[in-house]
Amino acid sequence: MPETMCPACDKKLATISGYNQHLAKTTNPACHDLYLASRQFHASPPAPDPQDDDQDMDVGDVPGPNRSPPHFEGDFFGTYAEDELEWPVEFDDGGDAGDMGNALTDEEDSDDDRDGAYDEWEPPLVPSAHNAHEEDDDEHDDTQDQHTSDTQEPDARHGVEQRLHEHEQIPIVIHYPDQRAGQPIDLTKQSSNATYHARLNDSGATNVYAPFASKLDWEMARWAKLRGPSSTAFSELVSIEGFSDTIGLSFKNARELNKIIDNELPGHPKFKREQIVIANEAFDVYYRDIIECIRSLFSDPNFADFLVFAPEHHYADEDETVRLYHEMHTGKWWWNSQKLLDHEHPGATIIPVLISSDKTQLTMFRNKTAYPVYMTIGNIPKEIHRKPSRQAHVLIAYLPTTRLEHVTNKASRRRMLANLYHACVGRVLAPLAAAGINGVNMRSGDGAMRRCHPLFACFAGDYPEQVLVTGVKTTQCPSCNVPLDELGLAAGAANYQPRNLDAVLDALGALDEGGLAFVRACAEAGIKPIVHPCWEGLPFVNIFESITPDILHQLYQGLVKHILAWLSEACGGAEIDARCRRLPPNHHIRHFMKGITTLSRVSGTEHGQICRFLLGIIIDIRLPDNMSSARLLRAVQGLLDFLYLAQYPCHSSETLTYLDEALDLFHDNKDIFIDLGIRNSFNLPKLHFALHYNDSNDAYRSTNHKNEFAQMTTWLERREKKFRHEKYIQWRLTGPTHHPHHRSRPPEMSFRRIQTMTKHPSVKAVKLDKIVDEYGAMYFRESLARYVAKATLPANTTVTPQQLKDRAANVYLPFQTLPVFHKVKWVSVDVHGHGDAPVTLDSVHARPGLPKPFASDSVASRFDTAFINDGTGGPLGIKGYRIGQVRVMFSIPPKALSILFLPTVRPPKHLAYVEWFTALHAPDQNHGLRKVSCVIKNGE
Repeated sequence: MPETMCPACDKKLATISGYNQHLAKTTNPACHDLYLASRQFHASPPAPDPQDDDQDMDVGDVPGPNRSPPHFEGDFFGTYAEDELEWPVEFDDGGDAGDMGNALTDEEDSDDDRDGAYDEWEPPLVPSAHNAHEEDDDEHDDTQDQHTSDTQEPDARHGVEQRLHEHEQIPIVIHYPDQRAGQPIDLTKQSSNATYHARLNDSGATNVYAPFASKLDWEMARWAKLRGPSSTAFSELVSIEGFSDTIGLSFKNARELNKIIDNELPGHPKFKREQIVIANEAFDVYYRDIIECIRSLFSDPNFADFLVFAPEHHYADEDETVRLYHEMHTGKWWWNSQKLLDHEHPGATIIPVLISSDKTQLTMFRNKTAYPVYMTIGNIPKEIHRKPSRQAHVLIAYLPTTRLEHVTNKASRRRMLANLYHACVGRVLAPLAAAGINGVNMRSGDGAMRRCHPLFACFAGDYPEQVLVTGVKTTQCPSCNVPLDELGLAAGAANYQPRNLDAVLDALGALDEGGLAFVRACAEAGIKPIVHPCWEGLPFVNIFESITPDILHQLYQGLVKHILAWLSEACGGAEIDARCRRLPPNHHIRHFMKGITTLSRVSGTEHGQICRFLLGIIIDIRLPDNMSSARLLRAVQGLLDFLYLAQYPCHSSETLTYLDEALDLFHDNKDIFIDLGIRNSFNLPKLHFALHYNDSNDAYRSTNHKNEFAQMTTWLERREKKFRHEKYIQWRLTGPTHHPHHRSRPPEMSFRRIQTMTKHPSVKAVKLDKIVDEYGAMYFRESLARYVAKATLPANTTVTPQQLKDRAANVYLPFQTLPVFHKVKWVSVDVHGHGDAPVTLDSVHARPGLPKPFASDSVASRFDTAFINDGTGGPLGIKGYRIGQVRVMFSIPPKALSILFLPTVRPPKHLAYVEWFTALHAPDQNHGLRKVSCVIKNGE
């Protein structure tokens, strides 16, 4: 057995315990200094030996006796001293163990245990220094050979993702050639907060919370409008005798509070009501001045440091061959529109206007609906305007919701509804016609004045909305002229061309020639006879190219809904539901205990959850008449791959190719559903539109349900004023906040995350026998002893598995209980500085069951599987990762460290006992997934 030598005095010792006792009791100053150095505990996670055994401790390489700890890098939010953690009684100076080993409580394992949690450093990803191919003599060679990892050479898609990841921080940027584009026209700056301050009364000069009397007065008003009860309940509260005087409120009821908000707080432009006459019938439309709404977003101080003013080309390579597409200014539309504007108005700042609308159900029983229209601008990064909490969208209109039921002719009714929609939206968008050509002077949030040209850029809506705004007929594609019987064909088989905007505009111009000529001209152009569509007079607009992909309605609520119905008929709903019930719980995957085939009113989120396990539960399913399932699996894989790729936060010319290939995979194998008798054709508009991917309820509840739209607009104006005044108060109290280093860059293809563990263990002291029996860590003592023996090997020492086993036999574990953690979480990092709150991205649970008197109240055991980095894995792909089932996560008490480890060894603060699965092998040719199985040794 290898001897252990003290590096300070060169004394040879036969065992590790003897070496530890030598350092603890020595009078040699050099040895004593070495002992003191060993007491300085730092986290330095190790990497496992991928083929070491079916159980191993933690992930990473353990520093040897003569190796220095790695340089500290990464995010870290503090350490905890020994006295901050509660340890088992055998390491305390006194006290009674009592119930330290009791089972966990519901509070100890709550998912919402952010209080008392701290963030852990994740180590730099460096290769293990130990021999990665050590194997026990009795290891089954055929098992390992059968499952040899085929992930050493990354596939083509992984290479594309890797190139995107490498250029997330510093892409190759080609700026617009005319440097005047997007530049200020006036060097004098006046911040929007200063302008807001000037619009307040003089009382704002000394009172930060003006027009409210004090901070308490403002907080009460804010609570009443954003979080509080109804107006009647609030009035009854503040009218309690002595209540307002005691806390010093400047208002006595809700009416007085509303008066302060309406008359003294600046805000977004007010709503106007106007009547639109269609076929001698008047309809009310509530709308705002869209130019002023654009101005309010453009000048918002919260967006000032993130606005983009000029187009750019981003590339992933120095040769500028791989184009990157992420934010709107990196696409083709902005660049081309800038070139067109520069012919007449050089130095313009384009403001892309993004419009969306969707009819909303307000009540469950009375069939009340609203038809809101929202607007945002493309200068704001998508990571901001996609979050409702950032208030980057403005409600600009409520459209009439009439069904015209008194019109008995269905064709006439549909024509009138389309003309009503376009007449109302045209009234809202009309100011963009002149402003888009001539420009409007606007100040951004930082106070710089620019000549801005707001241009209608794109429309977002579901398929009925797309048909309505483009004017095409239902079942047709809004973007091209594909025949109805070719909607289900692949890109190479379908015969279609983009819709001809010039022909459509010519047809619309035939209105002056009479009604019959107008109808015929529109029919020939492929649109409905709509009188002056809302986009007809807007500059640089091609409505057929302005339709954006709709992931929610087209994919999740469209194609995924169809594929679930087809699979249910092909495979049997009972079998699919039974397989769903057998799935183990895991983070971010909903467990459908009643199955998925009988669900009704399934949301897009639920369809997204189903997509995460759908392919896995049908891999070996049987089809009628013993038909091969290969084509079925490939069709489902192609559709799910397309869904996954379509949601990339950043695309390149390469990823768009893979997007097309995934859709082709579905089309090449979709005939399996025809052979099974489930479909006759695939002429679905939502399926066809996949080819083009490459190219208000709270307001209603606040009303009295009578003349609700007038009340809803007033409620919304007051709410927006409160939000704007809150920003102003924050500016007065803390001053302006800047992000001087912000620059537009591609969003991350990988999630940066911080590992977090609770400050205190879930169970303070768990007996080792209980870890073996209840946690299922069968070889816990042997594995921990082998880990300690391996960690204390001298540097550059190679031992056989038998020698390591003999060395571990001499390791004494100086404890009978250990503190155990039942959960580890990874939370997001706000890498772009947008102020995003941390979100839990992933978690791993390892806990035994908790019996209760009633079976329905019992908590089942949960031991999650996870991808575990062997020290060579990167942020993308699966190379360098193995799958293991986490049985227990624990810490070694600090007082035991000096007994177990050499002074220069700094083991991790948290360890995990993992049961390995076999290494990942080549993906299956039919479904693309990789099969793994539990590692079996000696029949266990």
